[in-house]
Amino acid sequence: MGSRIGFFPNMTNMNNLTSIFQYPFIQHALLAGLLVSIACGIIGCYVVVKRIVFLSGGIAHAAYGGIGLGYFLHFNPFFGAIFFSLFTSLLMGTIEKKAKQRSDTVIGVIWSVGMAIGIILIDLTKGYKTDLMSYLFGSILTVPVIDLWIMVVLNIVIILLIAKFYRVILSITFDESYAITQNVPVNLIESILLCLTALTIVLAMRIVGLILVMAMLTIPASIAGEFTKDLRKMMGIASLLGICFTCIGLWISYQFNLTAGACIILVSAIAYSGVLLLKKKA
Repeated sequence: MGSRIGFFPNMTNMNNLTSIFQYPFIQHALLAGLLVSIACGIIGCYVVVKRIVFLSGGIAHAAYGGIGLGYFLHFNPFFGAIFFSLFTSLLMGTIEKKAKQRSDTVIGVIWSVGMAIGIILIDLTKGYKTDLMSYLFGSILTVPVIDLWIMVVLNIVIILLIAKFYRVILSITFDESYAITQNVPVNLIESILLCLTALTIVLAMRIVGLILVMAMLTIPASIAGEFTKDLRKMMGIASLLGICFTCIGLWISYQFNLTAGACIILVSAIAYSGVLLLKKKA
């Protein structure tokens, strides 16, 4: 269940930790963790500041419908998750705008329906689903090269869009009403940001799985928000924290033969708890 370094031959017999870096799957894991941490750090700050964590959670869980669709129609479930997450992100974003009074209820329904569709489609699919658990609990040690390239492209897109529209995103995030009065295309920009959020969530699934993906998206951003209210600095700090948590989590996974994704999240949660305690005492 998930990626456990101890499952690989001779790894547990190595005394020198640095020797694990000669293995391509470890190199891929570190690179994947770095790339996803940057994406989650940037997009996670938008999610936290905009207070759309619940909506993002809905996107993450509804993406399971795409995984089921991929298994049922015999194509890569990863691409099914991308399709479902993009569709549900735009649908949920529209609902939140149009039905503010009941948006949380409707989003919760879509969240549940997406997962139900995925479960039923997987039940109807014949044969053994070899990598189903990797979508639920992550599989950072088996990230293929094609996924790494997708992560690189996504990071470039995110960084370029944030840099180009930073002032617009800043106004939308902190004062949407003012942005509307300035004729800023709020709906268009927010739809783009929701799509980027959806893609980031799907990529983060490869690292920690659908069950834990929201923690990776929000914990580093929440910690960064305790130290600065400047959105640009917050994004940078969150990305660095995500990289640190991923490296420490991988090291713990190696040392104790534990699931990598769960270790990354536990490290993040412990750090967040520590920051909150220190802030409370200060």
